[in-house]
Amino acid sequence: MNLQQTSHPARSAPDELVPSRYALKIGEIDVMVVSDGVLPLPGKMLGHNADAAERAAWLDYNFLPTDTLDWGLNVVVVRSGGKTILIDAGLGEDPKLNLPRAGQLAHRLEAAGIDLASVTDVVLTHMHMDHIGMLLVDGVKEQLRPDLKIHVAAAEVEFWTHPDFSHVSMPQGFPDALRAAAKRFAEEYRSNLQTFEEEYEVAPGVVVTRTGGHTPGHSVVRLASGGDRLMFAGDAVFAVGFEHPDWFNGFEHDPEEAARVRVRLLKELSANGELLVATHLPFPSVGHVAVEGDAFRWVPIFWDY
Repeated sequence: MNLQQTSHPARSAPDELVPSRYALKIGEIDVMVVSDGVLPLPGKMLGHNADAAERAAWLDYNFLPTDTLDWGLNVVVVRSGGKTILIDAGLGEDPKLNLPRAGQLAHRLEAAGIDLASVTDVVLTHMHMDHIGMLLVDGVKEQLRPDLKIHVAAAEVEFWTHPDFSHVSMPQGFPDALRAAAKRFAEEYRSNLQTFEEEYEVAPGVVVTRTGGHTPGHSVVRLASGGDRLMFAGDAVFAVGFEHPDWFNGFEHDPEEAARVRVRLLKELSANGELLVATHLPFPSVGHVAVEGDAFRWVPIFWDY
């Protein structure tokens, strides 16, 4: 996988006008952001602790509907040190929650020329179903390498043995679906799990670090090579979180800690100028973070094509 090949692949899915992938280089590290699709979710989930009128005003200001909002669902493929690393794995099959526009990762990886058998490592930011789902699709495990390593924080695996949903604000059906997916994943891939406590270097310049907050084992992945840097922030940062980092997202199991983590990461990103990619920012979600008064501003990059 190199930049030229991924930007201009030989083939793509026949039902897509524009291939849902974006390639860039971080020094000597190849990076490709791949869209798994979008998740239509209630607008309230952007900030369930926020004043309803203020939340509606933010949505209106950004020309977004106030009832149901499409969240991007981004996954990253990294190649470094002879390893091909999949960071998160999308939704997979719709768990009967009316999410038919996500779960596109398997065929989009194929369209980008990435064979599942070539993936040496998977890094999970956390074990919500929209980050592990493709691994549970029928026939996928058989295509993966038997020696595949799946890196996830030990605290995350432990959390999902008895998950706490007392502080979330999710639509009906989501907690049960999340529990079921995490339980099935832990059972099916137990022998592939490579857990870490706080930080682990998966490949040269590819480091996963536990942040907690969103879930107890939630992690971010930092890429660094040749002076270039990029952070894949998973679910630590959402579109509204730049201007309102104190708004609680409905999927956060510890929303107060998640807000503290968000502010800390945004301060880091704004201070060092590194690139940001996050799961639920609009595709391809590559951009910088700037300070804006007492909060922050997301600055998407100009597409290079």
